[in-house]
Amino acid sequence: MQSHCIQQAPELRVPWWIDGEGRSMAPLKLADLGDGFKVIFCFQHWCPGCHSHGFPTLQKLIKALGDRGFAFAAVQTVFEGAESNTFERLRETQLRYGLNIPFGHDPAIGRASSLMADYGTRGTPWFLVIDPLDEVLYSDFEIDERQLIGAFGASNDGLKAA
Repeated sequence: MQSHCIQQAPELRVPWWIDGEGRSMAPLKLADLGDGFKVIFCFQHWCPGCHSHGFPTLQKLIKALGDRGFAFAAVQTVFEGAESNTFERLRETQLRYGLNIPFGHDPAIGRASSLMADYGTRGTPWFLVIDPLDEVLYSDFEIDERQLIGAFGASNDGLKAA
C-alpha cells in the first residue's frame, strides 16, 4: 500500500452522526474510534462508484481487519446533490450494506464539506487510513484492500464472498 499522504489527522468536525444501530449520537471524534488504526470511508448516497466499489471494499476491510485493532466509520461528504445526499439516507445506506459502524453526515459549507476541506479529499468514494499516532497514512479514491489486509497479516481468503 503506497502512502499517498502522511500528515497529522485533523480532528473530525462532522456535525451529524448515527451509531451502528441507527440512533443519533454526539459528533464523533477520532479518539472515539480507539487507539488503533482507523479507516474512514467517504461517500455520497447517489454516487454509483460508492455502491459498485466503495461499500463492497469497506465490507471486505471490516470483515478482515475488524478484529485486528482497526476501527471504521463512514461519512457522507456532501459536495453536490444535497437533495439526495441527506442525513435521513444514512440509515438506509447502513442497512443496505449491513454495516454496524458510525455513519456521519457532513454537508457542504461553500464548495466542500468540513472533512473534505480538512483532509483534502477530492470526491467519492474516498478512503482514509489513519495510524495509531493519528497520522494519515493513506488518502485516495480507491484502496487495494488485498494489499492493506495482507500488510496486517490478515487472510484474503473469502474476500469475494464479502
